[in-house]
Amino acid sequence: MSFVLPSRLPQAILFDWDNTLVDTWKTTFDGINSTLARMDKPLMTIDDFWATPHLSLRDSFPEMFGHHWQEAEKHFYEHVLETHIENLDIHDGAHDLLELIFSKGIYMGVVSNKNGPLLRREVSHIGWDPHFGKVVGARDTAEDKPSPLPVKAALENTGIFHGPEVWFVGDSIVDVRCAKATGCIPIVVGHDEASREDNIVHLGDCKMLAKFIENM
Repeated sequence: MSFVLPSRLPQAILFDWDNTLVDTWKTTFDGINSTLARMDKPLMTIDDFWATPHLSLRDSFPEMFGHHWQEAEKHFYEHVLETHIENLDIHDGAHDLLELIFSKGIYMGVVSNKNGPLLRREVSHIGWDPHFGKVVGARDTAEDKPSPLPVKAALENTGIFHGPEVWFVGDSIVDVRCAKATGCIPIVVGHDEASREDNIVHLGDCKMLAKFIENM
């Protein structure tokens, strides 16, 4: 099926979380490097970090740490729990974007590869619970993004079927793959590698997405 630029508003919009609606990269970067140091492995540079696919720890840590991945995961979360709330920054325009979408009666959900309880803690801390019907994180389903399962879980019991009536908004290649695997429209915010993918809608940030919606 060829890609068709959306000409009307969707029934649902699903959002990635980290570095899409909120800025959390430093917490994750520091947590990974703390874990690498703990496991006597070379540290990541910032370029290494951004070049790495944003897979869940369940999918990425076994390759990074081999048989010791569960020990590494435990240390990572211990580190992140100490700092993730205080280092949480809302992206410019994100709150107004969610308010706009909510005012139009469009269903919203979150599909993230962040650990589910941590993710929901951050959503609640900001006060965005009322905006989202479902907040689906890593290990909330049998597989994480780019698997279609988290998208299906986010739309469960809504009467909305994953496909072109659903937009998936994210910043990474993993988000694009997840959107395409479910037939959703991939909306990429930011200017990283995912923005150069074929058959996507590329917008610079949350403010530009809001204008895109307002002009429909």
